[in-house]
Amino acid sequence: MIKKGTNFNDLYNYRNSRYFMQSVEEARKWQSTKKDLVIFAGACQSYYEGLMIAGANFASSPARILIDFMDPLIVAEKIAMADSNHFVTIKEIEGELRDGQRGVSGVGGQGKKKIMIF
Repeated sequence: MIKKGTNFNDLYNYRNSRYFMQSVEEARKWQSTKKDLVIFAGACQSYYEGLMIAGANFASSPARILIDFMDPLIVAEKIAMADSNHFVTIKEIEGELRDGQRGVSGVGGQGKKKIMIF
């Protein structure tokens, strides 16, 4: 958020969120389903609601707080390492995040790990 910003729902009160939103929208043009492409968008004090509307599966920061730099990596790791038959929810991950759902939240995402049986 910009220092003089007071309206949390005004995109122009955020420095970089519009660029994150444009990136998410562009990615969704190529892969529209949230199941096939899992997107984590945003950074500290981002416009969470706008990022989710743009099509992100996970975004920061619903409480407009500074998030830990590891939080997006933790979310990405959980999605990457979860079996492709498993839908990972934020409830499963929140205990491993510094600020829980105050720092990162979302609708969840399909695991990406393919198990090969020979």
